[in-house]
Amino acid sequence: MELHFEFDIRRAEQKDAAEIAGLFLISSDGLATYIWRKLATDDTSLAAVGAARYARTDTAFSYQNCLLATQGGQIVGMAHAFEMPEAGGEDPETDPVLAPYASLEDPGSLYISGLAVHAPFRSRGIGAALLDCVEAVAFTRAIPRMSLICFEQNTRAIDFYLRHGFRVADRRPIVPHPDLHYAGGDAFLLIRTVGDARADAVPVLRRAVAAPQGGNAPSQAQ
Repeated sequence: MELHFEFDIRRAEQKDAAEIAGLFLISSDGLATYIWRKLATDDTSLAAVGAARYARTDTAFSYQNCLLATQGGQIVGMAHAFEMPEAGGEDPETDPVLAPYASLEDPGSLYISGLAVHAPFRSRGIGAALLDCVEAVAFTRAIPRMSLICFEQNTRAIDFYLRHGFRVADRRPIVPHPDLHYAGGDAFLLIRTVGDARADAVPVLRRAVAAPQGGNAPSQAQ
């Protein structure tokens, strides 16, 4: 008998900021640790820095740009994405660790800054469903493509994105740092054209992302 794992996808709320931060630490392979450590004061934990970061409003790194997968009310995964602004003569990134990632940004795309699922809930279709909902966001906003940056040595993630229609568009050698999970290899810019999702899924996904904040998308059975 085939077993199904039921889950919902909803928009994040401000109260979810700490959960989002925890999942972002998983998805970033150490980059969030590096950035948040620079923002932390001596008596502030990284968890608190991350929670404060995602509790903000009207900024790219906000709960407002996050979709959450839940099972029985428990948050089991998240996708965070925002539209990458068009290049406008910003000052170049001077931090040598962060410079490779800044140079890989794809202006005008919907940038997936984080996608993660807690370990016990992986391989159940949650990541793919979150990715489809991110594409629906891009579709409804007429954003032509999605982009993300992934470490070459994170082969599990690379394989996942290649299976779901992304292609490697550019790459930069990473600058090693103790906070990063990988000490060598490149960072990949991965891009996917919006509209490659199954045609029969688009109406459902459009309803999901059009739901009021905090409202649930239709249940997913994977």
